[in-house]
This record gives sequence, structure tokens and C-alpha cells, in this order.
Amino acid sequence: MNMDTRQGAGRHLILYDGVCGLCNRLVTEVLPRDPRGIFHFASLQSATSRSLLKMQGRNPDLLDYMYVVENYRTASPRLLDRARAALFVIAHLESPWRFLGIFRVLPTFLLNAVYSIVARNRYRMFGKLDHCLRPTAKYASRFVDA
Repeated sequence: MNMDTRQGAGRHLILYDGVCGLCNRLVTEVLPRDPRGIFHFASLQSATSRSLLKMQGRNPDLLDYMYVVENYRTASPRLLDRARAALFVIAHLESPWRFLGIFRVLPTFLLNAVYSIVARNRYRMFGKLDHCLRPTAKYASRFVDA
């Protein structure tokens, strides 16, 4: 059965900084822990991301945020950013990451403050790549604009 025809496949789109070492690690952690394939991926540098962010009234040149476009193929997608986007992803993964969902009870301003500290330092701590992640053949269909 094709992944896109299974129930729930490709429902949500993760928009990530394609040259960020931390962001690429996030993607490589999500892929094997999302066996139903509910997440698709697009780098913030892609035409798809830029278009979606403009439609949502966001600055497509701002690369410090991770986004999730919930139900991105529908007429009414919902955009989540920063910590709430990360927690949304975590809530849908298989273990061992799911336990981090406990942080959902914290106020958004606090979560985003921590997120901002990590975002400001991510290149220094995790590196900056010369190019966006190239998916393996196994996962290529889950990347938009790959």
C-alpha cells in the first residue's frame, strides 16, 4: 500500500531550517519514530515553506523557528511554531521521545523562552551545514521540494 493512501499519512508538514545541524537531527529522529508517516518535511529554504509561511502572514526569511503545518493538505491548515510545534511532533512519535510531552502543561511564553535560547545558539552548538538534508530513498517521498 502506498504511504500516502494509508490513513493519516502525510497529514502534517514540519518546516525546519535545512542547514541547521540540530534541525536535521530532529528530522532524522522523527523519520523512524513515525512509522505511519503522518509527518512530511520541507526545509524553510524551500519554495513550499516560503509560500505556506507567506499565506499564514509569517516572514519566510526568519529561519529561527520550527513550524508544523497541521493538516497542511486541507482548506484550513493550522500553523504551530517554536515550542508548541516541537511538542506537537513529540506527542505523535513512538517512544522514547513521547515522555517529553509532559512539558505541554507549561505556559507557552516559558517554553518559547527556552526555545529562543536554543535557537540563538543552535549553529554554534550543533553546526551549520553547507546544504539541506538529502533524504534516503526510503524516506524521499516524505520530503516536499527535496
